[in-house]
Amino acid sequence: MKFNLMQTGVIGRRYELEQGMAGQRPELYQRFLKEVRGYVQLADELGYNLYCQPEHHLQIEGFEINNHPGMFSLYVGMHAKRMKAGIMGYTLPTHNPVRVAEEIATLDHMLQGRLTVGFTRGYHPRWVDSMAALRGVKSTAPTNAMAKDAQDTLNREVFEESLHIIKKAWASDVFSHKGKHWEFPPNGGSAGHPAYREFGKGMDEDGIVRQIGIAPKCFQNPHPKIYGGFAASLSTIDFWAREGGKPIVLADNLDFCEKVWHRYAEAAIAADLNVPQEDHCAWGGFLMLTDDKGKAQALMDEHKWFWDKWFIPFGQKMPNVLIGSAEEIVDTIGKAHDRLKFNELFLMFGQGHLDPEQNNDELEKFARLVAPHFSTKDKDGTMV
Repeated sequence: MKFNLMQTGVIGRRYELEQGMAGQRPELYQRFLKEVRGYVQLADELGYNLYCQPEHHLQIEGFEINNHPGMFSLYVGMHAKRMKAGIMGYTLPTHNPVRVAEEIATLDHMLQGRLTVGFTRGYHPRWVDSMAALRGVKSTAPTNAMAKDAQDTLNREVFEESLHIIKKAWASDVFSHKGKHWEFPPNGGSAGHPAYREFGKGMDEDGIVRQIGIAPKCFQNPHPKIYGGFAASLSTIDFWAREGGKPIVLADNLDFCEKVWHRYAEAAIAADLNVPQEDHCAWGGFLMLTDDKGKAQALMDEHKWFWDKWFIPFGQKMPNVLIGSAEEIVDTIGKAHDRLKFNELFLMFGQGHLDPEQNNDELEKFARLVAPHFSTKDKDGTMV
């Protein structure tokens, strides 16, 4: 089993967030970068597989200050010798998909393949609505998804079409696309250039560009591993099964998880894809490792405050929590693994709102006391 770390991107401790506008305090952001660098270097030494973060913008309150997925992943990669950087992920309704395809390919080269990438739909109205790549596209929350309303439908359409374009750009030297929401090159083509004919492709006999291609191509062949960020709906599971992506499920309800795993298997078979059971989905939760019951309750209270203040009003439920002693967490993971047979575990941890000493202690104890029950280290030092 491989172990992947996820940060939420919290810029400060609770008391600093409560002072207001923490996201715009330069000294807090400098400390944030220093602390993240420390976590990356420690996780790299301990054998974790991946360090990842979501994409969020305009976070003046400081709860999720991850505002450039590619740039931040480069920062992670620069400070790790072995560990991969993970983007979880590009919020596609806010991006030009061709630009995303090229940016990921470039980053893949800069990190020489130490990169994975996820894609999300976007549930924060303030920034998704302001940065939407196409007119009329808005965020989608669980309530929109359950109702399958017009807002959710448009968001999903743009999301799915964007991923198809990205994969097409990665797979082809040159390509064209004419869909419901995107057209590349634009209608009527673009003006050509003599060098396109002599040294490239995609221009017709009349000197009009009819196809485009990204440069460079991905370092990994055919592209970095794809994840579906924090999947919950069965429609999303169907989509990722068809597209060969690996959803990340952070739910403690193992009956629901089994349903998700089975749904993925059925959809993959229907798409004529042979996906091993251990690769259907990844599982995980928020890590709170301590032998002290009082400390465990304090950690849970801190976590609940953070979730209640920020995520719950967005309609996001609390994720699974892996809380307790090493033995208790081994038991929890073991029971889930017996039923789901996953080969990757994603661990959120108290980055930002807990002191580095406490986080470092938890990451070290997990690697030393929990991980060996499910993994060994390969020649590169990665827990597998």
